[in-house]
Amino acid sequence: MTSGSTTVTSPWFVRPRSADRPAQLFCFPYSGAGASIFSAWPAAIDDIEVSPVQFPGRENRLGAPHYGTYENLADALVEQLSPRLDRPFAFFGHCAGALPAFETALRLAERGLPQPACFFVSGQPAPHDAARDRMLTTAEPELRAELESLIRARGITPRPDMVDMGMAVLLRDLAAAREYRRTEPVKVRFPIVVLHWLDDPEVSLDQLEGWRQYADSVDLRVLDGGHHDFMNAPDNLRKSLTCWERTA
Repeated sequence: MTSGSTTVTSPWFVRPRSADRPAQLFCFPYSGAGASIFSAWPAAIDDIEVSPVQFPGRENRLGAPHYGTYENLADALVEQLSPRLDRPFAFFGHCAGALPAFETALRLAERGLPQPACFFVSGQPAPHDAARDRMLTTAEPELRAELESLIRARGITPRPDMVDMGMAVLLRDLAAAREYRRTEPVKVRFPIVVLHWLDDPEVSLDQLEGWRQYADSVDLRVLDGGHHDFMNAPDNLRKSLTCWERTA
């Protein structure tokens, strides 16, 4: 195997592939966000290549049609992932990003393709509890205020045009989230690691217990930090994302 990187061949992935990493971590953004929320993450964590996924209809894919539903998103992403599944891999999904990640994993299994060696969920209740998400019933003025606050937290001044663009993406993503329904748990063969952020006001540890119905191996871990602290890839998170590649 040659060392170094190759060029990006798909708009779904914002980083070039590494030819010398033995494992991959595909990262799924939450509603209203794009792959840039992982920009502070290193290109690799130990021997694991970090590959943020870019959904259509945002950031550098703003001109692409919105995916519409999580099911459509998963169907399209499977086609793009297939040639990249040549080494062990895991999925990481934060908040609502864990839901299309889960649907993608199910479709990989249905098509007889490799499945994740580990599935990481950060701050998101199980699919059959997804309809309880507060964001799904939050009024637009409150959503706009929260978006502005998040932009400021990233050290950026929230210009009106920037907020308008972000709101357009967020509202389409929330419409997709409202359409998503899994009324019963679906058992999978891969292990699931559920990460709860200790200072997260959005999701309690009890609300994450539903994931235990989805796999024989489900590990709930509590990390110091708040709902959006994952963006800085803190050390406690990095440590939770390693080791699986050695047993894959």
